[in-house]
Amino acid sequence: MARSQPSRPVDRVDRAGRTLGSRQLAALLAIPPGTRPAYRQLAQSLSGLILDGRIALHVRLPAERALATALETSRPTVTAAYDLLRENGYAHSRQGSGTWTALPEDRAPSGITRALAAPDTAIDLARAAPGLPERALTDALGEVVPQLAEHAHPPGYHPYGLPQLRAAIAERFTRRGLATLPEQILVTSGAQQALTLTMGLLCRSGDRVLVENPSYPNALDALRRARLRAAAVPVADTGWDVEIVESTLRHAVPQLAYLITDFHNPTGCLMPDEERVRILRAAQRSGTWLVVDETLTDLALDVPAPAPFASHTAPGGAGQVITIGSMSKTHWGGLRIGWLRAPARLVTELAAQRVATDMGGSVLDQLLAVALLARATDVLPSRLAQLREQRAALAAALAEHLPHWSWELPPGGLSLWVDLGGPLASALAERALDYGVRIESGAHFATDPGLFEQRLRIPYTLPADTLREAVHRMAAALAAGLPPFAGTRRPHWVA
Repeated sequence: MARSQPSRPVDRVDRAGRTLGSRQLAALLAIPPGTRPAYRQLAQSLSGLILDGRIALHVRLPAERALATALETSRPTVTAAYDLLRENGYAHSRQGSGTWTALPEDRAPSGITRALAAPDTAIDLARAAPGLPERALTDALGEVVPQLAEHAHPPGYHPYGLPQLRAAIAERFTRRGLATLPEQILVTSGAQQALTLTMGLLCRSGDRVLVENPSYPNALDALRRARLRAAAVPVADTGWDVEIVESTLRHAVPQLAYLITDFHNPTGCLMPDEERVRILRAAQRSGTWLVVDETLTDLALDVPAPAPFASHTAPGGAGQVITIGSMSKTHWGGLRIGWLRAPARLVTELAAQRVATDMGGSVLDQLLAVALLARATDVLPSRLAQLREQRAALAAALAEHLPHWSWELPPGGLSLWVDLGGPLASALAERALDYGVRIESGAHFATDPGLFEQRLRIPYTLPADTLREAVHRMAAALAAGLPPFAGTRRPHWVA
């Protein structure tokens, strides 16, 4: 299924994609008028954009004279700002080739993996996944147990997934506006397996994959383990810069693009329909497979649930879109039921690849999934109401105890993407363990080590009282003072 890529002058394209224009940078900078000294404010704004991932690492900054003209300031101001960036480790110069973005050495975590060190009683804010209501589970089990007898005589291996479940998932897509047949569905052990299978089939070591920055950590880890090269595009509080996405598709020509367009993890952004259409067209021009992660789609709190991304293509034009989803965020992660929707021929090849490591999922779990999906209209409204209440409680607690932090209230999803106002996140996460809170810094969601150190992803999947207590403990940890962060702490996974 691997496609042939057009020949292209790689060096010229790569250089073009790694240079930031003066007007483009000026549009990103927000410098209050009249601030003094101006060079220090400019350097601070630039380093903030680098830490926030809106300016990628190893990108050449505009020439001093060109940026001064774009900002309508003096060249010495820009020169002094660049000097300050270099002094603090946010930039370096190459003889004859300009100034390039970087990170200070102490900002980059070492990447050493260790098990989570917090006590079992800690409030867990590292995993943004809800529990399954006991009544929903017992009702579904009561329906499923009598069905087990008829499934016990055959061997029970279903590499494509249980037929009833494939039909239920296909019907769900059709009901949402994307006509789908069961033959287009592959049931997997969570959305993560769906993504891993897709990358294993469509990509080879060294291929480029477009990913958002920040993004889901386990997806980024899967990309690294497959030895794929990330072509990162930023996602800010206001969403995607589609021009950057289009430019990356055009210049990098990635084999695959992984996007979370519905209540993006971790920012919570929802991509507008017109931006989806533009990205679809750009991907078709570059021949890039789009893998769209819709695990959070049903968790629409303030807006209607969005239609499937692939439904924005012309009839018959969704062949390069693979949609992945799961029941982990809407129901329960312990169920381990995920799926992908793709052209039937691709589903056949993915199922063949899946058999090499996994003969098929648990029949019991899949029968439970069928029963729970049939009850979705009964279970989901109460789940959404509970999430709205918990989101409000978390936001109120943050406003009370940590009023200098800021965030955008997401229209759906499971978490807030909080700006701490400074690169404190890893040190705070380390200290918070001593106060009985397990949380991960924004750096864990970055494509490059050390970015998003001023950010925390704080889920609102726990009861309101627990969230209030967690915020109280984090405020106490912050008030006690934070030691310099050594950069050695990183968990093995985050949900």
